[in-house]
Amino acid sequence: MKILITTDWYEPVINGVVTSVLTLKKELTRKGHEVRVVTLSERGHSYKEEDVYYMRSVDISRIYPGARAVCFPGSRLYEELIAWQPDIIHSQCEFSSFLVARKIAAQLGIPIVHTYHTVYEDYTHYFSAGRPWGKQAAAWFSRFILEKTDFVIAPTQKVKGILNSYGVDRPVAVIPTGIRLERFLPVSWEAVERDRREIREKYGIEEGKKVLLVLGRLAKEKNIEEIITYFGRMNRDDMELLIVGDGPCRKELEQLSDEQKNSVRIHFTGMASPDETAAYYRAADLFVSASQSETQGITYLEALASGLPVLCRKDPCVEGIVKNKENGYQYETFEEFSEACLKVTGDVDWKNFLSAGAVRTGLDFGARQFGDKVCAVYQAALAGRRSRIRIGFKGSVAS
Repeated sequence: MKILITTDWYEPVINGVVTSVLTLKKELTRKGHEVRVVTLSERGHSYKEEDVYYMRSVDISRIYPGARAVCFPGSRLYEELIAWQPDIIHSQCEFSSFLVARKIAAQLGIPIVHTYHTVYEDYTHYFSAGRPWGKQAAAWFSRFILEKTDFVIAPTQKVKGILNSYGVDRPVAVIPTGIRLERFLPVSWEAVERDRREIREKYGIEEGKKVLLVLGRLAKEKNIEEIITYFGRMNRDDMELLIVGDGPCRKELEQLSDEQKNSVRIHFTGMASPDETAAYYRAADLFVSASQSETQGITYLEALASGLPVLCRKDPCVEGIVKNKENGYQYETFEEFSEACLKVTGDVDWKNFLSAGAVRTGLDFGARQFGDKVCAVYQAALAGRRSRIRIGFKGSVAS
């Protein structure tokens, strides 16, 4: 099968969409499919590198940090994609690259499968802080985009429920993004101890101290200020907080950390490459998150596959992933957060029990399962398009 993936975000950017796209591309290629990617260029012109097509775009960071808008696609690259004759398009974003997906799909009469990565009502603070119409706008926008697709993939049951509440009338399959298990599963005790020791030495964390880990984009919707505040309230001499990542809220989070009594035990590492993240998971005793805007929970899955128990805010997106007293905890109050931290970090046998459960959970979310399920959706979308053609369906969903 010839599969064209379209995305506004791609390497070297590090976020959940990019991680999902790279994992999917690698898995589809492993299965023998021919895959090409359309994304946005930051160089001021369109160009191609191997199987990735970069379309000329302009910076629109005022709307969302790092975002770009496509200019009219370069005719040479566009014509090359048309000549390639993809069988199906898998769009990953709702903005610029989606316009390219629609144009190609309409010209070739091929289906669009779309993964809905972002719950926009959680991001309206970037352009409508305090305005009540944010959710209504997100619902209208989502319907407007998704009615132009053939099949929708939702990373979690929570996202599917949100789309249903919006009135989206396309078929929706729940497929969590898979992870490359070989990167995170503990290879040997010696390798785990080496990574643990090197990370702790790098940040001056003494032997015997317990490490809570935050890993991800430092943005408002991730609610990291709650973790910092709770850590400050606990004020434990035997615990350190490691915050791995970067983003628009880093400065204010660092200022908030400086206000805590135990500020010397809060460490900001900056951005870590995908190849480095496994070492941070191995260096920690507990992964913590207060986010309620997750649609994929990739970092949760990576932590679990690494054998790291997870403590996260109670949210429908983690149902079936973070299981209370099996591989971690879900909390709603400071008291529940504090109690879970103390239980996991203070009882070695209990932590080992949760770690074993974490690895078992991680094994259920491998890249191969992810690829198999996505390919099944492709087949359903292709069959649906052929069926509509046979019965004389007049309106192309990509038009």
